[in-house]
Amino acid sequence: MLLNNMLKLLEIMKALRTPGTGCPWDLEQDFQSIVPYTLEEAHEVAEAIEHNDMPSLKSELGDLLFQVVFLARLAEEEGLFDFDDVAGSVNAKMIRRHPHVFGTQKSELSSEDIKGQWERIKEQEKENGRDSILDGIPVTLPALTRAVKLQNKAAHVGFDWPSLAPVFDKMREELAELEHEIDSGHDKDRVEDEFGDVLFVMANVGRHLKLDPEQALRKANNKFVRRFRVIEELLEQQGKTPRESGLQEMEDYWEIAKQREKGK
Repeated sequence: MLLNNMLKLLEIMKALRTPGTGCPWDLEQDFQSIVPYTLEEAHEVAEAIEHNDMPSLKSELGDLLFQVVFLARLAEEEGLFDFDDVAGSVNAKMIRRHPHVFGTQKSELSSEDIKGQWERIKEQEKENGRDSILDGIPVTLPALTRAVKLQNKAAHVGFDWPSLAPVFDKMREELAELEHEIDSGHDKDRVEDEFGDVLFVMANVGRHLKLDPEQALRKANNKFVRRFRVIEELLEQQGKTPRESGLQEMEDYWEIAKQREKGK
């Protein structure tokens, strides 16, 4: 059944890209034009997981798979590779990077050991043709995620603070520099530069705490939305909108929203 559905999906993709009888929109696409849709579908998968919405997750995973099939079809049309090559490539990679599972000598490793082994094998595979150990981290990643990956790469060669305390010291230093630039009335570029340094060091704080800053910020965003909606609901009960309210009243309702969440 699995093979039948996969073959059917490949046939659908081929039909959509067949000149004359296919879909005009699909026929207009190329590698570059599909990228935003691929990224969007990946984010929608993450959102479904965030909300523990399994029916949506099934649908979104299908949409993400279709993006893979679409890109593989574009490559096949140009004689580069096809979907079978994509699947074969990842199969070989998974076997290669899990010698403790697929190798001749099985070993008991902790999750941390396995993660380190994965990174070492990955580096060995990609070290040829690179000018820097920081190469290979996509610039299209969310900036906080990319910051952590860059910091991890540097940490693997010893460029890292040994504990959280000096990271906090650096955080306070960067905050002071940002405040100085703002108070000095310097141009936006200098303020932006210091603000970026603050975000970068905060990503490092998350890394040392073994927290994903991107996930933490998503949760903070969701929390803000939940609490602001309570403000809107309470104001609506008074026959008002946020625009018709004052800051103090909204802050009072914000506290009510906080207390409601804590009381759960």
